[in-house]
Amino acid sequence: MNLRQIEVFHAVYLHGTVSAAARALNVSQPSVTKVLRHAESSIGLPLFERARGRLIPTDDARALFAEVSDIQDRVRSLRQACHNLRLGRGSLLRVSALPSLGLRAIPEAVAAFMHDHKDLLFDLQTLHHDEMVRKLYERETDIAISFEVPATAPVGHQVIGEGELVVLYREQDFPNAPPRIHLASLQDHKFISPIQGGPIGRILSSELDHLGVVLDEVASARTYYVAAALVRAGVGMAIVDNFTAQASMTEGLATRPLQPAITFDINAVYMQDRPPTRMASEFLDRLATLIDEP
Repeated sequence: MNLRQIEVFHAVYLHGTVSAAARALNVSQPSVTKVLRHAESSIGLPLFERARGRLIPTDDARALFAEVSDIQDRVRSLRQACHNLRLGRGSLLRVSALPSLGLRAIPEAVAAFMHDHKDLLFDLQTLHHDEMVRKLYERETDIAISFEVPATAPVGHQVIGEGELVVLYREQDFPNAPPRIHLASLQDHKFISPIQGGPIGRILSSELDHLGVVLDEVASARTYYVAAALVRAGVGMAIVDNFTAQASMTEGLATRPLQPAITFDINAVYMQDRPPTRMASEFLDRLATLIDEP
């Protein structure tokens, strides 16, 4: 399939009819029909079946769609880059970060950096740790900001700050909380546990095992902002990273660090053969400064 056939297939798949695809592409219906027929001929497979005036993707079409979508995204990115060059705009920096960092730290760093670098464009995404290597390999992102560095992947990294686990709770549920909270003092409270497979979950589980503490887990949350929402709703307390806690603070909520403190590194991860550019390094310095602020 050539690029034109991919574009038409993608439009028909999304819109369900030739007429709607033609309007989306701003071309005639016969043109769409002709290109689609050539696409099916070139790969030797039917891609759609007609049913009540709509085109229903075949199983083969569904299998192809993910690949085609990725190509379409890359073509759009190329067109945007060309458009930016024509307008004299600067380079594009693609940054992926964990949702907790995307709530506050990353947006504030981007806003401050763009104030001094008005020609730089950002493409920001959130990710989970298990997506990091794929996004870097497939060039969907230039830098991933995470709490963990993949051990076996050919990546480089630099530590740009430190985070800490904290207890997030409603003030009415723990009115006389000390300045730092020992995990053992949480045993009589309902607890929202983090996903055990993530780095923070593993750190917390290890510390609980070491202390012989068993918490009353009434719910689990795969993302920390969901855990924070459950705390606000009165489901229980949660142990989250300090970035999630800071971004989630509303009236009636409070946060305390643990005793002893449980800390972790914040890493900027990148492919070894694609180290950060000068502009990216400057942005990471700005982000590190912001993370280090109290």
